[in-house]
Amino acid sequence: MTSPAARSANWNLPNAITVVRILAAPVFFWLLLADAGSDGPMRWIAAALFVVAIATDGIDGHIARSRGLVTDLGKILDPIADKLLTSGALVCLSILGELWWWVTIVIVVREVGITVWRFVELGRGTVVPASSGGKLKTVVQAVAISFALTPLWVLVGDWVLWVNWVLMGAALALTVWSGIRYLVDAGRLAREGGAR
Repeated sequence: MTSPAARSANWNLPNAITVVRILAAPVFFWLLLADAGSDGPMRWIAAALFVVAIATDGIDGHIARSRGLVTDLGKILDPIADKLLTSGALVCLSILGELWWWVTIVIVVREVGITVWRFVELGRGTVVPASSGGKLKTVVQAVAISFALTPLWVLVGDWVLWVNWVLMGAALALTVWSGIRYLVDAGRLAREGGAR
């Protein structure tokens, strides 16, 4: 049975930041969809909320590691918060007609699939750390989605849409590439498990 001290350790600053990020996601979705592509104040607020929320991912992780506050709850909530924000943003952009659905589907299937696999391995006692490719993918995704959300074209012209597409293309490529690497790792772990 878990002691009260161990249970209370779950409710620390990094986990609180993660929970706030999860709670901010529906607000972000509503603002973005309520703007309905008019590029008004709600779109700018939605973009700002996404940028702040996604930036806290690095902050809560740093606090948790540097202060020894890494918890099982945090390991579960953190990827959920990240996938909720990024996948939700992509779905909203596709609903608004600003991003091809196939791009959203490829990225979301990869994100959800790898996250589920990592949870399964965690349940078996194997922690699958984020690879260097996975970390780079996360950063490029965050930048690409931030640019896609922020209506900079209103200020500087439509040429910035080309920048958005290049960034999203890079995010898509890194998402697929890092996903393939995880699949290779999954195969290796399965072979090692079968050899025991």
